Amino acid sequence: MWIQPEEVLLAGALWVSERANPFFILQRRRGHGRGGGLSGLLVGTLDVVLDSSARVAPYRILLQTSDSQIYWNVACGSSRKEITEHWDWLESNLLQTISIFDNDEDVTTFVKGKISGIIAEENRLKQGEEPEEDCGKFREAELKMRRLFGMPDEEKLVNYYSCSYWKGRVPRQGWLYLSVNHLCFYSFLLGKEVTLVVQWTEVTQLEKNATLVFPESVRVSTRHTEHFFSMFLNINDTFKLMEQLANIAMRQLLDNEAFAADRSLPKPSKTLKNVSLDLDARAKNERYRAMFRLMQDERLDGHTDCTLWTPFAKMHVVGQLFISNNYICFNSREEDLCQLIIPLREVSIVEKADSSSVLPCPVSISTKNKMNFLFANLKDRDFLVQRISDFLQRTPDSSWGDSSPLSLIGQSASSSASQGLLQLYYRDTPEDLGPKEKMKEEAWNIHFSEFGRGVCMYRTSRTRELVLNGIPERLRGELWLLFSGAQNEMVTHPGYYGDLLEQAMGQCSLATEEIERDLHRSMPEHRAFQNEMGIAALRRVLTAYAHRNPGIGYCQAMNIVTSVLLLYCTEEEAFWLLVALCERMLPDYYNTRVVGALVDQGVFEELTRAFLPLLYEHMQDLGVISTISLSWFLTLFLSVMPFDSAVLLVDCFFYEGIKVIFQVALAVLHDNMDALLSCSDEGEAMTILGRYLDNVVNRQTVAPPIPHLHALLTSGDDPPQEIDIFQLIKSSYEKFGSLRSDVIEQMRFKQRLKVIQSLEDTAKRSVVRAMMTESAFSIEELEELYCLFKSKHMTSCYWGSSSSAAERHDPSLPYLEQYRIDPAQFIQLFTALAPWVCGGHTPTLSARLFRLLDQNQDRLVNFKEFITGLSGMYHGDMMEKLKLLYKLHLPPGIPPPPFEKVKDYRYYLRMWAREKEPRRGTIKDLPRMNQEQFIELCKTLYNMFSEEPQEQQLYHAIATVASLLLRIGEVGKKFNNGSKKMETAAAQAPPLDPQREGGSGEAQVCQALADAQLEPGTPQTSDEEAKDDTSVSSYSVVSSGSLQCEDIADDTVLIGGEQRRGSVLDVDWSITFEQVLASLLTEPPLVDYFERKVNIQDKMVACKTQRAVERQISSASDHEDTQPSV
Repeated sequence: MWIQPEEVLLAGALWVSERANPFFILQRRRGHGRGGGLSGLLVGTLDVVLDSSARVAPYRILLQTSDSQIYWNVACGSSRKEITEHWDWLESNLLQTISIFDNDEDVTTFVKGKISGIIAEENRLKQGEEPEEDCGKFREAELKMRRLFGMPDEEKLVNYYSCSYWKGRVPRQGWLYLSVNHLCFYSFLLGKEVTLVVQWTEVTQLEKNATLVFPESVRVSTRHTEHFFSMFLNINDTFKLMEQLANIAMRQLLDNEAFAADRSLPKPSKTLKNVSLDLDARAKNERYRAMFRLMQDERLDGHTDCTLWTPFAKMHVVGQLFISNNYICFNSREEDLCQLIIPLREVSIVEKADSSSVLPCPVSISTKNKMNFLFANLKDRDFLVQRISDFLQRTPDSSWGDSSPLSLIGQSASSSASQGLLQLYYRDTPEDLGPKEKMKEEAWNIHFSEFGRGVCMYRTSRTRELVLNGIPERLRGELWLLFSGAQNEMVTHPGYYGDLLEQAMGQCSLATEEIERDLHRSMPEHRAFQNEMGIAALRRVLTAYAHRNPGIGYCQAMNIVTSVLLLYCTEEEAFWLLVALCERMLPDYYNTRVVGALVDQGVFEELTRAFLPLLYEHMQDLGVISTISLSWFLTLFLSVMPFDSAVLLVDCFFYEGIKVIFQVALAVLHDNMDALLSCSDEGEAMTILGRYLDNVVNRQTVAPPIPHLHALLTSGDDPPQEIDIFQLIKSSYEKFGSLRSDVIEQMRFKQRLKVIQSLEDTAKRSVVRAMMTESAFSIEELEELYCLFKSKHMTSCYWGSSSSAAERHDPSLPYLEQYRIDPAQFIQLFTALAPWVCGGHTPTLSARLFRLLDQNQDRLVNFKEFITGLSGMYHGDMMEKLKLLYKLHLPPGIPPPPFEKVKDYRYYLRMWAREKEPRRGTIKDLPRMNQEQFIELCKTLYNMFSEEPQEQQLYHAIATVASLLLRIGEVGKKFNNGSKKMETAAAQAPPLDPQREGGSGEAQVCQALADAQLEPGTPQTSDEEAKDDTSVSSYSVVSSGSLQCEDIADDTVLIGGEQRRGSVLDVDWSITFEQVLASLLTEPPLVDYFERKVNIQDKMVACKTQRAVERQISSASDHEDTQPSV
C-alpha cells in the first residue's frame, strides 16, 4: 500500500534491492522469500519475535535522487504482486514526468505531494467506515472551493480529486474541483500559485488520451486554449463525471429546461457526494430508458443479476433484471439473445416459486394475457418481491382493466378512425397479397405463437431477422408502435390526443402557418395525400404535436415522416409514434436549429473516417458529407429513396434505432466508392449518389409502385442498374454491423460539444454583423463584449434569483435579443466597462442608463440595447456624449414624481398632433431640464472627474459652467414669466448692489447644491445614492472671478423631491440642452475630456480578470491550508 513518505537513512541495511531505475528502488526484506543466508535468518527471526505492531512489510519502494543520501519510503507491500502493481504504476505514470525536472529537490517535492494525494484519495473512497467524517470533509472541500474561486453558495460541488495540471511542460500538483457549472483547479507549490476556472459551457472538447508527453491524461479544450490533467487515481471515473457535467452544460445552451434540472440537484447533507450520486442516477436512468424505449419520466429503481427461463429455447438465459416504477425489464448478457419488457399494468400475479438446486430463489410473474415468466438466481428475492408489490399497489386501477394488447392495436375495423390511410386506399381492391407477403405474415404468426404477441413479447435474434426481411404491411403499424415504445405511452394516456386536438384547433401561430404551407408537399406522388382526407389527417397530427411541444412546434421533414406514419397507423397511433421519434429516438432533430441531425452528421463523418479513410479524405475536399447526410438522417431516407424501399429502413430503424441508418449510409458510400473517388466536384458526387438511391428498389412490394419524383426527373436515357433494398440492408450488416449503440452515444456526446459551440459561434458572428452598422466598435471588441454579456447572462441563469431562466433566454427570438440581463447584472457590467468612472455614484448612473435603455420596461436589457448605450460613451462625438449624459438626468433616467398634474383633453390632442408630424431628430427635441435634474447633473459631473489627472482644472471648469447655467436659467425664467410681469417686478425692485449682483448666480448655485447636502447628523435615506466619495473633496477653492463654494460630496442629491431644512427649489427655473452644450464649450478642459478617445480593450481585460483578482485576495491568507484534508 502507499504510505506517507518517510526518510530512510540506510537503504541497504537488512534489505535487498530487486529492481531499480533512476528514481525508484524496489527492495525485499532479508529473510523473506528465497535465499538470505545467516543474516536473512537473523532478520526473519527478529521480525517474527517482535510484536505485530513492530513488524515490517517484506517489500517496499524507495524514492532516490542522485545528489542526496536520503531516501524516501513511499510504498510497502505484504506480497510481491501488491508491490509490483505499485511499481508498475510509478513507472507508467510518474517516471516519465519527473524525468523532465531540472533539479532533484523539485522531484522529491513533487513525488511526495503526489503520494500524499493518492493516500488521501484512497482514504476518501473507503465508503461506509466513517460516513459522518467523510461528509464533514466534503463540506470542508466545498467551502474551500467557494473561498478559493469566489463561488456563491448556489454553486454545488460534485467531487474533487488530487491530480496534476500541466502548465507548459511542467506539472503542478494540486486539487481539481468539479462543480455543476465550473471546472476549477488550485495549486500552491514551492511558493507558486496556480488558479484555473473553466465554465462547462465554454468546453468544446473532452478527451481522454495517453501520449508520450502527457501519460494517461484528460484534455479539456475551449475555444482559445487546451488544459491537460493527469495522474488521477481513477481516471475513468473522473472522466465519466466530466462528461456528465459537460453534457448538462450543453443542454443549458440548447434549452432552458436544463437550468431547472440543475436546480433540482440536491445539496450535500447527510451522505457524501449527493450531487455526484444524483448525476450517476440520471445517467443510469437515461441508459435504461434508451435500452427499453421507455418514457422520459421513467425512473430506474434498481437492477440485479438473474436468469430467465425461455420456453422457446428450453434454457435459462443469464442477464439482468431491471425494476422501475412502471416496468419490469430483462436484458440478456449476450447481445440480442433475449429482451423482455413487462408493464406493471399487465401484471396479475407476482409470487415466489419453490427453490431447488436446479432453480434457486425463483420468482414467477404472470400477466393478464396468460403469459408466465420465471426468473431465478435472485440474490435478494424477498426484497425484490416486496418492491414489485409496492409498485403494483401504486399502479392506477384504471389501467388494470385493459384487455390484451391485441385489442389496442393492429385490429381491423369498419370505421376509418381505426385504419391507416393505406388500408383505406386499398379497401375496395381485391385482396392479392402475393406469395412473399403471405409467407412473411405466416412467419410472423409463427413467431407470435412461439414468443408471444404484444408488449410482453420475447424479443430475440429471430425477431431481428424477421424485421430485416421486412414487416408485412398489415402488421407494420402494430410492430412500429411496439418496437418504438409508443404503445406504452398511448395506453397510459387515453384521450390525450383528442384533448390536444380540441385545444389546438382554431389557434393560429407560426407553426400552424408553416404546417399549412408544407401540407401539399408531403408525398404528393402518393394518392392517399392527393385528397382532403389524407391532408386533413396530416394537419391534425402535426398541429396536435406543435401544441404539445411548442419548443419544437413544427420543423421541416416532420411532414414527410408523419405522412408515412399515417399510411400504416391511425391518427392517434401516428401522433404517439411522432412523439417517440421527436423526443426519444431522434433527440433534438426537429428543433429550430436541427442540433440532433447536425450531431449525427458529425458522427457520420467520424464513422466514415474510421471505416472508409480514403473516401473520407476525398469527400472532405469536396464538402459532400455535410451536404448529403442532413437530408438522409432528417427524413430517414424517405425523401431520397423510393417509398417502398425506404419504408423497409423505417422498419429496421424502429427496431434497431439510429444505428441502422448509419450502417446503410456507410454502405451507400462503400458501394459508390470508386465513382466518388473519381469525382472532381461536389455536383458530380451528388449526382452519383442521387442516381444510386433513386434506383434502390423493393421487388417484394405488394402495392403498385409509387413513382419517385426525383428519379423521374434525373433518370435519363440510360438508367443505372437497380439495387435491391434487401441486399443493401444485408450488406450494411455484414460490413458495418460491428457498430454498437453505446459507442454511437459516446460519439454523439463528443460531437454535441462541437456542434452546440459551433452554433453559439454562429450566433455570435450574426450578432456582431448586425451590430457593426449600429455601433463604432470593431469586430474583435464586439465579440469580446458579446462573450462578457453572455457570460453575465449565464451566471444569472444558474445563480440568479427566483426568476426563471425562460424569462431571460428565449431561443425563438432573434440572436440579438436572446440573451438578456437584469438591473443587477447591468450595473456590474457598467461599472466594469463604462468610461465614466463616478466612484460611489456609479451604481446610480448605471441604474439611470438601464432605465433609459429598457424601452419596453420589462426590466431586462438585451445585447443590442447594451451596445447602443456603451457605444455612445466610447465612440460618440462630444455632442452625442453630452446628449446621453443629459438624457440620463431626465425621465426615464430619473423616475418621474409619483404625482403629476392632471392633463386635460387639449394636452393629449396636442401630443397626438405632434406624434403625427415628421420627426427631425434635432437637439431641440430634447425636453428642458428643471432645477432638481440640473443639480443631479452637476453631482454626476463632479464625481466623474475624481480620478482624472487634470482634476483641479476640471472642477474649476464645471463650477464655472454650473454658475453660468444657473444665471441662464434665471434669465430664462424671467422671459417665460412674460414682459408685463417683468416690468412690474423691475419697478418694485430696490437698486442693485454691484457686489450682490455679481454674486447672485454664485449664491444660487452654492445654495442649490448646499441645500441638497445632507446635514451631518441626518441619516442617509438611500444606500445607492448616499455613499461618500472623499476624492471629490479635492476641489475646494477655484480662482478669482469664478465660483467659490464649499466641498460638494457625493451625497448631494434631492431624493423624491423631498425638501430638506433650508432647501427651496424654483419650479419655474429650467434650461435647454443647447444652453448646456454652449456653456460647456466655453471651458477647454471639459471639451478635451469629452472629446478624448478611450480604449475599451483595457476595460475588457480588467473585467475578465476581475474575478481572478478577487479570488487571489480572498485566498491570500489561506495558502497554508489550500489542500483539503481528506
